[in-house]
Amino acid sequence: MTSATWTIREMADEFGVTTRTIRHYEDLGLISPERRGTTRIFHRRDRTRLSLVLRGKRLGFPLDEIATIIDLYDAPRGRRSQLTYVLAQIDERRADLEQRRRDLDEALTELETFEQRCRAELDAR
Repeated sequence: MTSATWTIREMADEFGVTTRTIRHYEDLGLISPERRGTTRIFHRRDRTRLSLVLRGKRLGFPLDEIATIIDLYDAPRGRRSQLTYVLAQIDERRADLEQRRRDLDEALTELETFEQRCRAELDAR
C-alpha cells in the first residue's frame, strides 16, 4: 500500500495559503515534510498538522500555542493532556473575545450617543 503524498504547491492550493507560509511553518517545526533534494514531499501527518495550524490561526491562537497543542498530541498520553491543555486555552481565548465584544459594544454606544448629540446640535442650527 502506498501512502498519498503532496507537493508544496498542492498543499498551498488545497489550504488556500502561500508556499511561503508553508515554508515558514516548516521553519518553525510545525510541519516536517520529507526532503528529496530541494523537493518537499508532504505526507498525511503534514496535512493533518497544517490543518490544525490553520484552524488554530482562525481561532486566534498564536503560533507558539498552536505548536504546544500539536506537540502534546505526540507526547505520551498526548490525547488527554492535549485536550486538557486545549480546553484551558479555549477558556482563555473565549474570555479575551468576550472582553473585546464588551469593549466594542461600549465603543458603539459611545459613538451613538455622540452622533445623537451632533445631530441634535445640527438640527438646532
